[in-house]
Amino acid sequence: MAKAVRFHRQGGPELMQYEDVPVGEPGPGEVRIRHTAVGVNFIDVYQRAGIYPVPLPGIAGNEGAAVVEAVGAGVADLKIGDRVAYTGLPGSYCDARIVPGNRMVKLPQGIADEQAASMMLKGLTVHYLIHSTYPVKRGETVLWHAAAGGVGVIACQWLEALGVTVIGTVGSQEKAAIAKAHGATHIVDYARENFVERVKALTDGKGVPVVYDGVGAATWEGSLDCLRPRGLMVQFGAASGAVPPVNLGILAAKGSLYVTRPTLATHIASRADLVERANSLFEMVTSGKVKIAPSREYALADAQQAHRDLEARKTTGSIILRP
Repeated sequence: MAKAVRFHRQGGPELMQYEDVPVGEPGPGEVRIRHTAVGVNFIDVYQRAGIYPVPLPGIAGNEGAAVVEAVGAGVADLKIGDRVAYTGLPGSYCDARIVPGNRMVKLPQGIADEQAASMMLKGLTVHYLIHSTYPVKRGETVLWHAAAGGVGVIACQWLEALGVTVIGTVGSQEKAAIAKAHGATHIVDYARENFVERVKALTDGKGVPVVYDGVGAATWEGSLDCLRPRGLMVQFGAASGAVPPVNLGILAAKGSLYVTRPTLATHIASRADLVERANSLFEMVTSGKVKIAPSREYALADAQQAHRDLEARKTTGSIILRP
């Protein structure tokens, strides 16, 4: 038996229960892993709350770092004792589980378990956003919402290393300091300032070529106004709620704008893409250009509190659970 955080219906954090679950032996192509650290992300909240429907009963969580305990037939590149990490497999809030071997990525020597659990989903998200969705160029200026969040602090560092100027929005002076320390060039506290006016002032009225927005409804309209003609609005999350239905004519009125709603899942669907992006992420971290450490840890049994704090915006950077 293993311990897991399960919910039998979707709703608030109080529905997550710390329970015993059976864990068998791995089948063909599978491995059994024992978690050393588990990442906590907003997608976990969406799944638990019912914004993203999932089969019930469900085990929360989507990423983690672990050690391989048992190997099924046909798995040639993993062995017992290997340190691995993954993302995109719902059910990570547990101490042990069975997973597909081809979705595991081996951890290099220079990556600690708590780092891996803090960055697989967030770091790979940053990779596809800045290398695939809108390939940034040295010297450009971009707008990144929630610059002190888990994705934001990785993005600011990575973009700084690429020579990109980041205008980062935050919701408090404490978060402003965090974003600044992680590479954001300009900070806009939207609790005190109009971020559209600040972006226009910082770009001599031209606007930015791309807005990276994981906030959603609260920043949608203002983000469109920050774009230059033919700019790209990248909506990759909805922490403040989903964007309501939009009349596409507004994109024409604001300058022939583009909008996209990408997901990590489609960018790491193949084994080759997963490994390529993960290796790029690991290289940035081991080089010291991107520094990752969880800002807060909770026991696995305290997952309810972790979700309450995340939803209340009481956390910055990445948070993890310890089995």
